[in-house]
Order: sequence, then C-alpha cells, then structure tokens
Amino acid sequence: MRIPIIAGNWKMNNDPSATIEFVAAVKANLPSPEKVESVIAAPAVDLPALLEAAQGSNLKTAAENCYFENSGAYTGETSPQVLHQMGINYVIIGHSERRDYFHETDEEINKKAHAIFNNQMVPIICCGETLATREANQAQTWVQNQVTAALKDLSADQVARLVIAYEPIWAIGTGKTATSDQAQEICHVIRETVKSLYDDTTAEQVRIQYGGSVKPANVKELMSKPDIDGGLVGGASLQPESFLELVNYQD
Repeated sequence: MRIPIIAGNWKMNNDPSATIEFVAAVKANLPSPEKVESVIAAPAVDLPALLEAAQGSNLKTAAENCYFENSGAYTGETSPQVLHQMGINYVIIGHSERRDYFHETDEEINKKAHAIFNNQMVPIICCGETLATREANQAQTWVQNQVTAALKDLSADQVARLVIAYEPIWAIGTGKTATSDQAQEICHVIRETVKSLYDDTTAEQVRIQYGGSVKPANVKELMSKPDIDGGLVGGASLQPESFLELVNYQD
C-alpha cells in the first residue's frame, strides 16, 4: 500500500519568520503520516527555522536541491551530508527550473540521487516534458529517458523508497494543468519504466507525484488516478489554508 505524499515546493519564497508562522498555522491539522505524508520543501536559508518549527509534528521536511559531494571547494552549494545532519527527510532534485535555468544534466541528477541515499535521505526526482516535446508526440519517450538516466545504478530497494515527480513543464506556474487522464498516462509510463528496469514489486512500491498547478480544486480528481500517489505543489503550498486543504484531500 503506497502512502500518498503531498509536498509543497516553496521555490525561492518565504523567509524564516514566515516559515515559522506557516508551520504554526498548519501543524495541528495535518493528517497522520499513515494516511498522508505532508512535506514542505523550503529554501536552504529557511531550513533551520522549518526544522525547529516542525519538531514534534507530522510535517516532514525537504531541501529544494543539494550538491553531489559532501564537502569541498564548491562555493554556494548545499552539502547533502549537512542536510542529513540537520534532520532533513527529502531532497528535491531535477526540477525543471534547475534543468532549465541552471543547466543541470541527467548525469548530475543521478549523482545527486546517489549522494542523497548515501546520506540517509530520500530523493524526490522530477521529470517532465516541454510543450514542444508533447506536441511532437515525444512526451513518453522523453520521460522514459529522464527516469532511466536518473535511476542509473540505484538498487531496487532504493528505487522502491524514492519519489518520482512528473511535472509537465508547460503546466508549472502557468495556471494550466494536464488533465487527470494526461497526468495518469505519463505516471503510468513512469511506473512501467521502473518495472522494465527493475521488477513488478519495485514498480508497485515507488511513489509517483504529479506536479503542475496542483490546487485544492483539482487534487481529489488527480489523486483518484491509480498511478498518482501524490502532488508536488508550488503556489498552492505557500498559504496554510490551501496546503491544509491539499493534505487533507481525503476528508
């Protein structure tokens, strides 16, 4: 049984005081982690405040990125080793904004996945196609290739525990949303890709999120699809009220 996972990705928004206020507003009304896993990914500068505020609650914490080395002469990067020492649970990697603006490659994303596991955290690995790729009928192949590259040399046990977030780039921050059937189609492709790379058991255990203008108005329909196990949420995760509506979508 895959436990649904709703993760808010704040991107470069909120400061430490706003982070503390947000957690104070949501922590008493989060679902039990056996029902839905509630996660907030905050900017690196907000993580200490997030961790302290979330202590003792059902809120899990995530970093929005990390480097693939634990230490060294990498000015401005975030150490996965330090994130683990701080108590972070998840790290988002491969987000389309990182791939686009910062030119991250599939190889780097795979290295980060290994580094995250080596530091006892869990990666949330993003994948997704542009509008041009979809219109060229290449979306499935594109996503298959991204997933295959991201999972290179990971064990079946590791893959069973990680999260894959499908986020069609044309639906991020645009107000457009893939239909629930479009989202299900690619999430099914992702599960079948894991099955072909590993086995049925691993494919059935891996959790797949949809990310692309997820909001309270569409979360129930998206979560009703058999291969969608959660949401990677942008703007709708910035306000306590809408985040609570999302994580409590079953109520």
